[in-house]
Amino acid sequence: MTTALIRLSDIEKVYPMEAETVTALKGVNLRIDPGEFTAIMGSSGSGKSTLMHIAGLLDNLSRGRYELEGRDVSSLTQNQMAQIRNQRIGFIFQSFNLLPRCSAFENVALPMLYRRPPASHLREKVTSCLAMVGMTDRADHLPRQLSGGQQQRVAIARALVNDPALILADEPTGNLDTTTGTEIIRLLGSLNDKGMTLILVTHDPEVGRTARRRIILRDGRIEREQRA
Repeated sequence: MTTALIRLSDIEKVYPMEAETVTALKGVNLRIDPGEFTAIMGSSGSGKSTLMHIAGLLDNLSRGRYELEGRDVSSLTQNQMAQIRNQRIGFIFQSFNLLPRCSAFENVALPMLYRRPPASHLREKVTSCLAMVGMTDRADHLPRQLSGGQQQRVAIARALVNDPALILADEPTGNLDTTTGTEIIRLLGSLNDKGMTLILVTHDPEVGRTARRRIILRDGRIEREQRA
């Protein structure tokens, strides 16, 4: 049997508050296999963003076990999590998160800088990723010189540049008009067709329906699962 890319076992996440504690995830069990395109869906407060943060090693779980590519990552240090995030996970955010004073090329190159690759390899890889998203002719443009859709394409190229095992997309169409959002989802679908594993977090049912698998959360639990 193929090793799961992600395996969450009885995951809980508890946030201590002044007067009480809030349990955002309650005994979540989830397996994501390589090559899947999965949408995590639910209303505000359902736990979908918390689940993405756990899966992306952006937050620690309170209880349970998390295996990424067969490795238990439940209790890694912050430095260990940062290294895995850089090398194995690509992120796409609703607000693009591009550095405003850096060109498209420089933004895409940023995740590679931690490894200090040869300049020729960096240039070749960044140029290749920009070409994949149709942004080669905008490589020297600053984010303010790009449309929202173009900025998101640059963000996708940045997510791809280190050849991650997984891409996490958090509401990637949230700041885009319908037509541009459809183009971005189509682009993500084409990456999945090439074998990339994608987890898409969205509250939009139409966006969620583009995924081959849909996990619906309610009050911190998986309420149901649907497959295309």
